[in-house]
Amino acid sequence: MGFTVLIPARLASTRLPNKPLADIAGRPMVVHVAQRARLSAAARVVVAADDPSIVEACRVHGVDALLTATDHPSGTDRLAEASRLLRLPDDDVVVNVQGDEPLIEPALIDAVAALLTSRRDAAMGTAAHPITEVAEFTNPNVVKVVTDAAGLALTFSRAPLPWWRDEFAHGIHRLPDPAPLRHVGIYSYRCDFLRTFPALAQAPLERIEALEQLRAVWHGHRIAVHVSPAAPAPGVDTPEDLERVRRLLAGPGA
Repeated sequence: MGFTVLIPARLASTRLPNKPLADIAGRPMVVHVAQRARLSAAARVVVAADDPSIVEACRVHGVDALLTATDHPSGTDRLAEASRLLRLPDDDVVVNVQGDEPLIEPALIDAVAALLTSRRDAAMGTAAHPITEVAEFTNPNVVKVVTDAAGLALTFSRAPLPWWRDEFAHGIHRLPDPAPLRHVGIYSYRCDFLRTFPALAQAPLERIEALEQLRAVWHGHRIAVHVSPAAPAPGVDTPEDLERVRRLLAGPGA
């Protein structure tokens, strides 16, 4: 199975300035992400950056990187440009690994890539895991996904889905059975669809929920979902997240 990992890296971040270059155990965070991705079955791992400082930091650590436009509205647009710059064939598979996931599991990357080698009916792949806590289920920052019998996404939402009609009439005190699924923000694309996606009109649900993947579903494209048994390692969104990951990578006693 051959595929390319592309890692979007944007220097500006509201909650954590210069996030891709944040030092973790002596290396920039985006370098950690790329090095983890290299442990997958990917044929190539490339960082798609919006600033020369990120490209230079990657070069110093032997990581492939290229410079993309600064004005892309989303990481998907940045990867679409990167796929053109790299001249990837239309039938290649690209996996979007977020640049703030320094603990990403290589096996998860492989599983999401494999979805598109085995599912010709899907234009995209992604991942999810069972939710085990009521607080997580009701948290609007936790995105839920509902799948059909074939493991294809029916919809994504920040709301508690599925809604247990009879049980939730007086509040949500326990989880439905089977367990609802939390969406994990890793994606695989067929390269021709990756380049087409940014040109699709925004979906009404996408604007309401602020979830870009709903655009694909609204336009009739299918998203295959790999369900992991447990939650992946934490990413980095805030300074507190960064300190937690630093401690984890520093090892025992840190």
